[in-house]
Amino acid sequence: MSELSVNHLLGIKYLKETDIQLIFETADHFKEVLSRSIKKVPSLRDITIANIFFENSTRTRLSFELAEKRLSADVVNFSSGQSSVKKGETLIDTVNNILSMKVDMVVMRHPNPGAGIFLSNHVKAAIVNAGDGAHEHPTQALLDSFSIRERLGDVSGKNVLIVGDILHSRVALSNIFALKLQGANVKVCGPKTLIPKHIESLGVGVESNLRKALNWCDVANMLRIQNERLDISYFPTTREYTQQYGVNKALLNSLDKEIVIMHPGPINRGVEITSDVADSKQSIILNQVENGVAIRMAVIYLLASKIK
Repeated sequence: MSELSVNHLLGIKYLKETDIQLIFETADHFKEVLSRSIKKVPSLRDITIANIFFENSTRTRLSFELAEKRLSADVVNFSSGQSSVKKGETLIDTVNNILSMKVDMVVMRHPNPGAGIFLSNHVKAAIVNAGDGAHEHPTQALLDSFSIRERLGDVSGKNVLIVGDILHSRVALSNIFALKLQGANVKVCGPKTLIPKHIESLGVGVESNLRKALNWCDVANMLRIQNERLDISYFPTTREYTQQYGVNKALLNSLDKEIVIMHPGPINRGVEITSDVADSKQSIILNQVENGVAIRMAVIYLLASKIK
């Protein structure tokens, strides 16, 4: 298969396993390009991409912008804080105004789940979901799986643990879809108040004991507490959360085997993981950031090739 089965990247649940493998093979090529002295390719010289962010972002926004510029696309950046959205303009009007300037692709982050799907039904442009509320964050899940594949050789058959605020995390949901699609075994671990009801229906296990869960897994993906989405208190104190679900070097060293540590960022050092874990040789956190550019280059390139 040489092209994606979808015209937009709205979520992992709309992809096939062959789509993920095509994205990874394309990202392998772009990762080699990024290691050259000249890191740019002229693949998208005639494509204009708008980055539309209605939520704060550092890594994702920079990663997308760098990926687009490495592909020689023309890039337009939009921030809702300094826009007519503040004056009451609707999402469709905002995007249509941008598209009237002949934009071919929209990369959008939005606080409302399903915003990308809604937009794809109303505008004529390829849509890339850069995170929609607590719903999905597909490129993060792709770069996470790509990083596991890079470190362990394959994702299929691996035991992957996701620890932390599963309830509010778009990263968790996209990762569950992506990992299950590739044949990995997935468990989640965290306070019961932060584990969604009926999550087992997605084919994942639930483990409340962190040590037991870490001894089971090959890879632990540590999520931060989504404080900006917490409308009530889901656990007594941050200190108590760290005692129960934080990973430190002593805990890692006491396990039966050496595991891989991941984190989608931003890290709250001393809460979900300590600095000596984040900076250890078991951590592939910076590899994830590096792979993010190659994965986003692959996604943008493959979607752009379908623009008529």
